[in-house]
Amino acid sequence: MNLFYNLGISLYSAAVGIAATRNNKARLMKAGQAQTFGILAEKVDTSASYIWIHVSSLGEFEQGRPLMEMIKKHTPEKKILLTFFSPSGYEVRKDYKGADVICYLPIDTIGNARKFLRIVRPVMAFFIKYEFWKNYLDELHKRRIPVYSISSIFRRGQVFFKWYGGTYRHVLRDFDHLFVQNERSKRYLAKIGISRVTVVGDTRFDRVLQIREEAKHLPLVELFKNNTMTFVAGSSWQPDEDLFIEYFNQHPEVKLVIAPHVIDENHLVEIIRKLKRPYVRYTRADEKNVRKADCLIIDCFGLLSSIYRYGEIAYIGGGFGVGIHNTLEAAVYGIPVIFGPKYQKFQEAIQLLEAKGAFSVKDYEELKTLLDRMLTDEVFLRESGMNASNYVTGNAGATDKIMSMINF
Repeated sequence: MNLFYNLGISLYSAAVGIAATRNNKARLMKAGQAQTFGILAEKVDTSASYIWIHVSSLGEFEQGRPLMEMIKKHTPEKKILLTFFSPSGYEVRKDYKGADVICYLPIDTIGNARKFLRIVRPVMAFFIKYEFWKNYLDELHKRRIPVYSISSIFRRGQVFFKWYGGTYRHVLRDFDHLFVQNERSKRYLAKIGISRVTVVGDTRFDRVLQIREEAKHLPLVELFKNNTMTFVAGSSWQPDEDLFIEYFNQHPEVKLVIAPHVIDENHLVEIIRKLKRPYVRYTRADEKNVRKADCLIIDCFGLLSSIYRYGEIAYIGGGFGVGIHNTLEAAVYGIPVIFGPKYQKFQEAIQLLEAKGAFSVKDYEELKTLLDRMLTDEVFLRESGMNASNYVTGNAGATDKIMSMINF
């Protein structure tokens, strides 16, 4: 089975190389991986002790960030190496000040794993959520370097629980401990003999509370809002926009902020064509024109988590496609969250629905009925928002639990 895994990795690497000739994301990944050993040779301090934290992309980085910052606070004498798998994480956070060295993780071959660990010599490692790279984990285990899985979550359909998943089950045994999000994950792991497991919850709750504390003051958004009921649509896609823009066009008492998931001119033009009320793009807004607009289009990155604070209602995009985006960044501000029908893979969305802090809609009529109620029933709107906020604060604390169980 190891032979098949390594063959699969080789084929994957070749496929990325081919894709890199025409796909920018693949090109960035391939180039970034090629630079890793040079970065390590230049930046790793051979006299220091490194704690290695590996994340896939931006979402996993946000899960790992509270842990990194707490490690820095409690063990400042140790250095942090942060690795990314995806360009969508590395390219955004390559200048993050909380880590001492940041680079891509080279493709998971035996040779790369050995060379990587020979240079870095980490004293421990943390893999966030779904990262289970066999050769790296096997090499960490052989070298008796403690390695932990953080905020991981397991479901019946995953390869670990299939009849052919023996190789992948073995990978889980490389971990000294798995800190999982829920009891169900612990039960599934117990069925395949993995017992070094503790349910601590999700470190993302700790992170969104940090984000709320650090939220930016955005004077232009404040001028735009002007004490008016404001609907914030975050990470939206075209099917989402078809629904809430239609409602917005017919309700002059509500203002709309749209922060689309994809920010390119074609998509922005699509959005603008649908609007029947005055709008302004954030990068072209000033104190005068922003006051006259009913819709503010966020055509840049890095503001959404702060913008939610200016809304009374949030809509999270992606629920008519592969799945919804981050609901917690909105819920933490004590506003109700709305999203499309494809949310079943996201535990926090399910639990927000159960807590009555979130609502799922499958078409325009359901959205209209819900928003009509929110605009006319102040008690319902306020209680829904409180439910969302209480859900977030009630699930915080995973980082402290993890820190208390690890001997640094």
